Amino acid sequence: MNFVFLLQSFINGLSIGSVYAIFALGYTLVFSILGIINFAHGAVFTLGAYCTYALAVGDFGLNGLLAGISLPFRLPFPLALLGGSLLAGGIGVLVERLAFRPLRAKGADPLLALVSSLGVALILVNCLQFLVGAEIYSFPSGIFGSLPPAMVFKMDGKVLAVRTVQIIILVVSLAMLLALAWFMNRTRMGKALQATAENPETASLLGINVDRYILSTFFISGALGGLSGTLIGASFGLAGPYFGVSYGLKGLAVIVLGGLGSIPGAVLGGLVIGLGEAFLPPDYSSMKEAVAFVMLFVILLARPQGLLGRQTIQKV
Repeated sequence: MNFVFLLQSFINGLSIGSVYAIFALGYTLVFSILGIINFAHGAVFTLGAYCTYALAVGDFGLNGLLAGISLPFRLPFPLALLGGSLLAGGIGVLVERLAFRPLRAKGADPLLALVSSLGVALILVNCLQFLVGAEIYSFPSGIFGSLPPAMVFKMDGKVLAVRTVQIIILVVSLAMLLALAWFMNRTRMGKALQATAENPETASLLGINVDRYILSTFFISGALGGLSGTLIGASFGLAGPYFGVSYGLKGLAVIVLGGLGSIPGAVLGGLVIGLGEAFLPPDYSSMKEAVAFVMLFVILLARPQGLLGRQTIQKV
């Protein structure tokens, strides 16, 4: 292995790993407050990508209810990305209303909410397939305006190519991570969310509207899911309504690897898995989807609470 290959792999891993981190943060925010994995998060990931595609491209394919329809407008990619993320946040709110709030109001077992979120995910994905079909959608090459498709550098007689979409992914991901850190630690709403996550009953006694903040958490989680779905879609294409399923499973691996409920752990877990996939030798590229779960298995053997998770102490 030469230096250029290692640098190329590092850039690729950092790019995809940062998207994994953003996606996993959506899981983590919901889990930290409700203690439940939101299995509909992968569906929101997919819907956010399709919403951004519709706003930016405006043309639908040859299958589904929307076949051959063109929207009367097309937004620049940054505005479409923002609009798709906000729509995904709204879908996240819908998931909370349908799958979580009714059961929470009745004091149902958390396992039932998990199964309910899985059912809502299947409904959302099938509705999407009914609308757009199962064909593959790809963002057009000029989606980023006048920016070149890639920047090519020559080092030691080797070629290092950095795709424009990778730079955009890194910039957007870093901006979102910094914005989320500022929001959680510097704003009143962020501190209220932390208080709700720590102890909902005590937070309610202190005057915090727990239900409202839970709803806000689902909106933020959905927006993060839609954002990450768009970034993946812009990089690799939208491989049908079920393309979020594999990323949903990978997001679960990320949050368990980093530590359930840990925001820094979700970021670290995403980067670790992204770099692990990128540094996989080309001869074993067919095994890339297994990397996350192999790493998860190995690390949990040594540290069951995850990289940055806290060990739970049970009082008896």
